[in-house]
Amino acid sequence: MECISVFDMLKIGVGPSSSHTLGPWRAAERWIKELKTANKFDKVETISVDLYGSLSLTGKGHATDYAVMLGLSGANPETIPTADIDKTVAAIKNTKTLLFNGEKSLVFNTETDIVFNRKFLPFHSNGMTFTAIINGRKSKSTFYSIGGGFVVKEERTNHKRNFEIKCTFPYPIDKGTELLQFCKNLNLPISQVVLENEKSIRSEEDIDSELQRIWDTMLECMYIGCHTEGNLPGGLNVRRRAYDIHQNLKGERPYNNPVEWIYSIRDTEVKFRQIIKWVSCFALAVNEVNAALGRVVTAPTNGSAGVIPAVLMYYLVIENHDGNFEDIKRFLLVAGEIGSIFKKGATISAAMGGCQAEIGVSSAMAAGALTELLGGTPEQVLVAAEIAMEHHLGLTCDPIGGLVQIPCIERNAMGAIKAINAAELALDTNPENVKVPLDKVVNTMWETAKDMHSKYKETSEGGLAVGVYLTDC
Repeated sequence: MECISVFDMLKIGVGPSSSHTLGPWRAAERWIKELKTANKFDKVETISVDLYGSLSLTGKGHATDYAVMLGLSGANPETIPTADIDKTVAAIKNTKTLLFNGEKSLVFNTETDIVFNRKFLPFHSNGMTFTAIINGRKSKSTFYSIGGGFVVKEERTNHKRNFEIKCTFPYPIDKGTELLQFCKNLNLPISQVVLENEKSIRSEEDIDSELQRIWDTMLECMYIGCHTEGNLPGGLNVRRRAYDIHQNLKGERPYNNPVEWIYSIRDTEVKFRQIIKWVSCFALAVNEVNAALGRVVTAPTNGSAGVIPAVLMYYLVIENHDGNFEDIKRFLLVAGEIGSIFKKGATISAAMGGCQAEIGVSSAMAAGALTELLGGTPEQVLVAAEIAMEHHLGLTCDPIGGLVQIPCIERNAMGAIKAINAAELALDTNPENVKVPLDKVVNTMWETAKDMHSKYKETSEGGLAVGVYLTDC
């Protein structure tokens, strides 16, 4: 049984894609660590990277080449000033030199040393091979970015063995039924069961500190998105909409930072139609920041990063003006656990399952988390997650121009609205009458993913990506 922490599901990184940006970035870091462990790093003469499958087909639009360069340079996606990204990449391109892990200057030509191969490697759609020349001989290492910033090695036996390591959680969970059984046996809500698992690997003080950091990053991301106007980079000239929507919604109370902003929104008289606009605004804001290579939280991916913060913000500024960190903590714990169930039973990679694996999962995570905060039972929490996913089944990943913009940004707004609706439906549902349990919809999602044509899995070779020509934009 695989142990997946909440902090595996909710990671701080740089946009626009967890599988195409954060994953390759982390893979580069792991390769450097491998070289150092084997005492090969100091002997490296040249390096190159081959990208395969979806990483190649949509890599340019997803900034995979940027991520590789930054990872090889030793930059940290959690802390690098996002304003430095373009400057760092430009310096590498212009000088044809890369400072390997910030330590060793190597000749590096981005035109020839990052190769975009259209073919797919057998294990996963997002494959990459790092090559170093050491004493005149090639040393290669292959990694796969499997969604949400998770990275595994090439060898199937190693991958299988990684998941057979006994989980150290006191309450190991693969399925929804197991989670509900622990809740029943312990007489605890889902958030508390998850917290007990997390406490087995870190102190509660550390848990609180990291959850606060995750929420602060989400909040800052929404704030930046709502206060930044103009067009997004990438060539489609997509205009940021969160800024305009926010300008039309915000009240008169002044504010100077994200925390004051929350109180400002709470003081604003919000009518029914405006609730939908606020939620959409929050979600759009996050994914516009993501599309501009800003800092976001994978939740569970970058492409779906707007759903969870938008729904949590909705709870804090619309549903409960007394909401505090304890509510935020419970929300994120529940969301993380639901996400892990989908990852274990299906996938959170659009390159493997289409957008149902991203927006569908994020909507399910948010729906379940909101349901607990609104007083739902553990059974109703899973009902909400099931409802949210059920109505995303079959959703394709077909980004225009390989960019995480159209239809990705709007899909976050739709996923957030569906999550809230799913929570409300679940609260009015007797779980004993439910015909489709969460575990069944997880399995159905995975079967749907396997049946889905590859052109609808983050390749930009089907759907809107070919139905709408770039000249039309």
